[in-house]
Amino acid sequence: MNNFIPNQPLRALVGTLACVATLGFASPAFSATEIQVWHALNEHNGKVFADMTKRFNRSQSDVKVVLQDFYDAEALDQALAMVEGDQRPHLVQLPETTGLDDVATRTYVRPMYQLLANAPMQESTWFLPSENNFMHDTKGRLLALPLMAEVPVMFYNSAAFEKANIADGQPSRAWNELQSQLVDVANNATRRCPITSDQPVSINLENLAAVNKQFYAGDAGQQQGFNFNSLYVRHLSTMISWVRSEIMTPPEFNELATQRFAQGECGALLSNSGNLGTFLNQADLQFSVTGLPYYPQVTETPGNPFVTGSGLWSLAGHDSSEDEASAAFITWLAQPEQAATWHQETGFLPLTKEAFAATDSNYYAPIGEWQNLVAVYNQKPEATTRGFRVPNYHLIRAMFNQTLDTALTGQQTAITALETAAEQANQLMAQR
Repeated sequence: MNNFIPNQPLRALVGTLACVATLGFASPAFSATEIQVWHALNEHNGKVFADMTKRFNRSQSDVKVVLQDFYDAEALDQALAMVEGDQRPHLVQLPETTGLDDVATRTYVRPMYQLLANAPMQESTWFLPSENNFMHDTKGRLLALPLMAEVPVMFYNSAAFEKANIADGQPSRAWNELQSQLVDVANNATRRCPITSDQPVSINLENLAAVNKQFYAGDAGQQQGFNFNSLYVRHLSTMISWVRSEIMTPPEFNELATQRFAQGECGALLSNSGNLGTFLNQADLQFSVTGLPYYPQVTETPGNPFVTGSGLWSLAGHDSSEDEASAAFITWLAQPEQAATWHQETGFLPLTKEAFAATDSNYYAPIGEWQNLVAVYNQKPEATTRGFRVPNYHLIRAMFNQTLDTALTGQQTAITALETAAEQANQLMAQR
C-alpha cells in the first residue's frame, strides 16, 4: 500500500539520491537538482528556516533548496496565482485557516502522502495523530507536512504580574478571575496594554468552544451550521466591557500585538505558539506560557484548543527527479535533530515523537506550562477538539473577523453581532 499513513513507523529513505549517480549524474557536468520553497514565516522563524536550509544544502550535493519569503500568507497566495505549471514552487507554505476546502482541492496541489509514498523516513513517527484533522483528509492521509502546526496559548509578562502582586505571579485560567487580575495589572504595571490578542476569531469563537468542551460547528460537530448560544453572548459581552474599561487593547494585526508584547508593553497576549521563538529571542523580556482561559461554570477542566497554523504543501507539475529532491528535503526536516531544533527555536508543535523526546525538560522549565500544553497533542483528541471541516470557512473566518472588530469597538452589541455572524456563516456554508 503506497499511502503514507501518519503515526505508523516510517522506514528509511534508501537509495533515492544514490540512484542519481547510478543514472549518470555523477559526471563532471553534475548539477544539483534545485527545488523552490515559498514561505511566509515571521522574521524570527524565517531566519531559523533559512539557517536549517543552509545546513541541508551543505550536508549533501544532490539537492539545492532555494527559499523565497513573502510578507504574509496573502501575498504568497497572490504570487502563487500568477504562476503556472513548472513555474510554480515545489513546496509552499499555505495556512490551514484558508480552509482545506480551498487548498486541498486546488488542481495543482499534490497530497504529501503521494510525494512521500516512495520515500519513507527512518525511525520517525508523526507527533500529531491524524484524528486532529490537521493537514489530513477524511481517510487520515497526510495532505501537507505539518511543519508549522501551532496552538493558541496565553503568553504573560512575568515581571508585570509580579509587579501587580498577583498570586504566584501568573494569570488565572478562569476568565472571571483573570478579569480582576488585569485590573491590578492595569493599575500597577502597564495601563497601556494589560492584555491583547492578534487572534480574535480563534480566541473568542473557535477555541471558546474547544477549551470549554463545546462543539464549534453544529450540535455534533457535523457541519449542521452555526448557532452561537449564551456562552458566546456572555463571553463577547465580557470582552466588549474589557475594551471599554481599557483592561484589554482591541486585537491588532500584522504583528503589531506580538511586537508590543515582545517589547514588554503588554501584560498578557492571547496568540499562537509559533511566536514563542520570537519572545525567547528577546533578552530583556521576562515571560512565560499558560493555556487559554475557560469558564469553570461550563466545564470543570479546560479542553485543548484546536491545532492551527500552516504546512508545507507539495505542488504538482514537476518532473520525477524534482519530486525526489523535494521528498529528500522533507525527510531531512523530519530527522530528530532537525525537527527538535525547529520545535525549540520556533514554538511550533513537534513534527515527530522523536523530536519531542529529544527536547530536554531543561528547555521547557523556564516557560511555564508549555511542555504539558505540547504533550497532550500526541494523544487522540476529544471529539470537541478534533478540528472541524466547514465549507467555505476561509470566507466565513474573514467575515467573523470583521464582525468581531465591529463588536469590540462598540458598534454592535454582542447578541446582534453573533446573530448576524451565524446567519451569514450558514449562508456561506450552503454556497458551492
